[in-house]
Amino acid sequence: MNNKFVRTINWIIYSLIVFIASNFYVIKSVTSLYWLFLLLYAIVNIFPTFALPRTKRLKTCARGNSLLIEFLGSSVLSALLFILSLAGLVVVENMFDNPKLWIINTLFVIVLESIVFWNGMLRVFFSSEQLGIKTRVLALVCGMIPIVHLFVLGKMIRLVSGEITLENQKIITDEKRCAQRICATKYPLLMVHGVFFRDFRYFNYWGRIPKALETNGAKVFYGEHQSAASVETSGHEIAARILEIVAETGCDKVNVIAHSKGGLDCRRALHLPGVAEHVATLTTVSTPHRGCEFADYLLTKIPQAEQRAVAKAYNAALLKLGDPNPDFLAAAHDLTAAFCRNFNEEYPDIPGILYQSVGSKLNKAGSGRFPLNFTYHLARYFDDANDGLVGEKSFPWGESFEMLTVNGTRGISHGDMIDLNRENIREFDVREFYVQLVAKLKQSGY
Repeated sequence: MNNKFVRTINWIIYSLIVFIASNFYVIKSVTSLYWLFLLLYAIVNIFPTFALPRTKRLKTCARGNSLLIEFLGSSVLSALLFILSLAGLVVVENMFDNPKLWIINTLFVIVLESIVFWNGMLRVFFSSEQLGIKTRVLALVCGMIPIVHLFVLGKMIRLVSGEITLENQKIITDEKRCAQRICATKYPLLMVHGVFFRDFRYFNYWGRIPKALETNGAKVFYGEHQSAASVETSGHEIAARILEIVAETGCDKVNVIAHSKGGLDCRRALHLPGVAEHVATLTTVSTPHRGCEFADYLLTKIPQAEQRAVAKAYNAALLKLGDPNPDFLAAAHDLTAAFCRNFNEEYPDIPGILYQSVGSKLNKAGSGRFPLNFTYHLARYFDDANDGLVGEKSFPWGESFEMLTVNGTRGISHGDMIDLNRENIREFDVREFYVQLVAKLKQSGY
C-alpha cells in the first residue's frame, strides 16, 4: 500500500470527522455521540496526518497542508449539506421548521472550520519555503471569502504538496547514495559569484546548491571577491583566492564553477602568474563570453550624469557591506559585447585546463522575476533567446556546452541557475543538476 493511497484515505476520513463535528447540531443521528466526535476533531487538529516525511520542517509543513486539505473537504461537504437540505433532499432537521437550529449550526461550522483552517495555514506559512510573498498575501486576503478561498487554497495545497514530495524524495535519494560520495572530487570546488552580488555572511549567492554538493561529499570554497569591479580587478582577486585555497589545504589544484561575469573574471585570473597550474577545470554558468549587446546600447543611451548617480549610490551601499573598492561602472562596461570581443582575443584558453560551459533560457518574460522580466525584452531585441540577461549565443565556451530549459512557458532564468529565489521548478532540479555536474568531474578524475 503506497503512501499516496494512505494519505488519501487519511484525508477523506478526517474531512468527514471535521464535517460531522461541525454539523452535529442538525445531524440527529450523531447528536448523542457529540463528545466522541469532538474528541476526534481535536485529534485531527493535533495529528492531521500520519504519513510524515523525514525532517521536522517537512513534518510541520505536511501537517499544515493536510489540515488545509481537510478544511477544504469538510467545507465542501458542509456547503453541500446546506444546499441539499434547503432543497429537501437530505434527512436532517428541516431548515424551514427550525431556522434557529440552522443559525446555531452555521455558527458551529464557522468556528470549528476556522480553527482547522488557521491551524493549517499558520503551520504552512511558517514552514513552507516555496510559498512566496504574493501567495501568502493572497491567501490571507482571500482565505475565508466563500468560493474564492477554494481556488486560493487549491493553489496553495498543490504548491506545498509538491514541495513536500520533492524535498522528502531528495532526502531519501541522498541517504541512499551517501556512502558513494559522488561529489567528492579529487580537487575541491571554488564557486565564484557574478556581478552585483556578494557571497557574504548573511546570504548565500548559490542558494541551496552548496549544501546539496556537500551532502554528497564535495568540499566547497567561495570566491569572496567584490560584488562589482572590472574584470581585471576581479581577476586578480580570484587569482589570490585560488592561491590562498591551495596554500591552506595543500590541494594543489581546484575545480572552478563560475556564474555570470564570474566566468570572465576566472578566465582573466588564469592568465596571471602562477595561477593556471593550480586550476584543473573551469565550468562557466550563464557567462556572457561574447558580452550583452543591450549593455552596449544602455551605456551609450543613458546620460553620463544618470550613470554616475546610480554608480555612486551602489558603490556607497556596497562599501558598507564590506567591498573595499566597488566600481559599478567598470563592471557594467566589462559586460559589453565590445569589451568581450577584445577580451577573447587577448585571453585564449590555456592548454591543460578543462573548459566547459552551461547556459539557459527563459521561454517568456513573465517567468523571470524582477528585474529579469524587464531586461528579458531588451536582451531579446538585441540578443534573441536569452535567460533574462545573457543571449543564447554568448554562453558557449570550451570543450563542451549544455543549454538548459524546460517545456511550457516558463524556462530557466539567469537567477534560477544559482537558485537565487530558492524556487522548485518543474522539470528542473537545480541542486541535482550541480550534483550531477560535479559527479561527472569526479568520474573524469578531477
